[in-house]
Amino acid sequence: MVPPGKVATYKQIAVLAASPLAARQVGYAMAALPPGSGIPWQRIVNSRNEIPIKDPAAAVAQRQRLIFEGVLFNAQGQIDLKTFCWDGKQVEKES
Repeated sequence: MVPPGKVATYKQIAVLAASPLAARQVGYAMAALPPGSGIPWQRIVNSRNEIPIKDPAAAVAQRQRLIFEGVLFNAQGQIDLKTFCWDGKQVEKES
């Protein structure tokens, strides 16, 4: 439910799932997504506001998808969560 142009942290998703200590499990779940799942995995970042993927090609793909959605990165590769962090509110889908 994280809308385009916004990001959430693994911990934020864990809290929303009523498992505040399960941030690592959120990461495992994201890593296990099959290609074409439709889950906006690119919108989930680590607590340092960075892309957490160690595979360089996948990290570039995540960064490109976020930039396409309007998310900006600073020179250190971090995202300003004050600007781009999702507030957790459900977004209504367009008809």
